[in-house]
Amino acid sequence: MGITVVLELSSSEIRYFCNNSKEKYIWTVTDGMGNLRVTKKGIRLEGISEFLLPLYVKEIHSRKDSPLVLQSDRNVTVNARNHMGQLTGQLTIGADAVEAQCKRFEVRASEDGRVLFSADEDEITIGAEKLKVTGTEGAVFGHSVETPHIRAEPSQDLRLESPTRSLIMEAPRGVQVSAAAGDFKATCRKELHLQSTEGEIFLNAETIKLGNLPTGSFSSSSPSSSSSRQTVYELCVCPNGKLYLSPAGLGSTCQSSSNICLWS
Repeated sequence: MGITVVLELSSSEIRYFCNNSKEKYIWTVTDGMGNLRVTKKGIRLEGISEFLLPLYVKEIHSRKDSPLVLQSDRNVTVNARNHMGQLTGQLTIGADAVEAQCKRFEVRASEDGRVLFSADEDEITIGAEKLKVTGTEGAVFGHSVETPHIRAEPSQDLRLESPTRSLIMEAPRGVQVSAAAGDFKATCRKELHLQSTEGEIFLNAETIKLGNLPTGSFSSSSPSSSSSRQTVYELCVCPNGKLYLSPAGLGSTCQSSSNICLWS
């Protein structure tokens, strides 16, 4: 003999249906049973509850003084479907990761609803006032990064570095480097090139110093004891453009046969 028990919930009462092959019994409970209560606003459930089959509701919320806890031995999955039953969004909280599957993911500020983070198939947008990376290795980008401004923290140095390759800065309308309250230094191990294909190179300062320039000598003259006391030199240029110093005299002492030009 088969017996079927059906539990029907409504906003006003709970009904039990017990059917067998001969008789039918109906029990009506107006205030609920155990931790399950019927109120004017719907069904109220106290304590811990387990649902073995799907639960279909319009809204679930906790009491004003208690949090809402969803717990599972494996993971908690929240699905959103359209009117045709197709999956449109999914949020899965597992032991190892939190995964969201949707067309667009957004994180908004609680005060004004401003978008702090958004991601879709085309781009990721960060709307916070400041993006702070605290990892020791910094941030690694596999491709290009576009930004109108790069600056360091207050009282900190800004360092752009390529440990194993070249560092290239390009701009179609010019590159400007300014140090308003300090020095500008450019150092390298090999050659330092300043090249202008169509314009000029300007050195504009009260004092221009060219240190460690080689000192040339006349091929027809012999070294004298006065050369060690020489304090005034003439700046000379070899045919290939190399600069060197020559001891100043009554006339020009620059000669193309200088030892500097011969070995350059």
